Formats: sequence, structure tokens, C-alpha cells
Amino acid sequence: MYEPLPEELRPLSPWAYFGYELLYALPVVGWVFLICHALAARNVNKRNFARSFFVIYVLLAFLLLFLSCSGVSLLGGLWL
Repeated sequence: MYEPLPEELRPLSPWAYFGYELLYALPVVGWVFLICHALAARNVNKRNFARSFFVIYVLLAFLLLFLSCSGVSLLGGLWL
């Protein structure tokens, strides 16, 4: 007979992924939830999604830091 998956292995719905993306995009509250979900979520899928979102934030921070230190201006080609 069919036995349901335990809570920690249950997949997330597409709407859950969409909702978590919106939640993690919030400036302060979302970042707190992102760190909490990345470290302590019981569901493996939610934890891995939060970790991947966190890695994207870290890569973007390094990219912005590199661009700002190298003197590359985002508006460098515009004559204002």
C-alpha cells in the first residue's frame, strides 16, 4: 500500500517556491527567514532552496564588491 513521505522529504509545490522567493527578496525580514531556513528547516527541499538562494546573494555581493573596487561604473558610458 502507498505510504506517504515523511515531512522532511515531502516536495514543495511550485507556489511554495514562488512564495519563498518573494519572502527571501524582502530586505531585512526575508534575509532573517532565509538564514533560518538555510540552517534549521526540517524539510530538505526547503533547506536546499534557501541555501541556493543564499549562495546567489553571496555571489552577487562579491560581484558588486569586485565591480566597485575595480572602478567599473554601472553608468560609465553615460554622459550626464
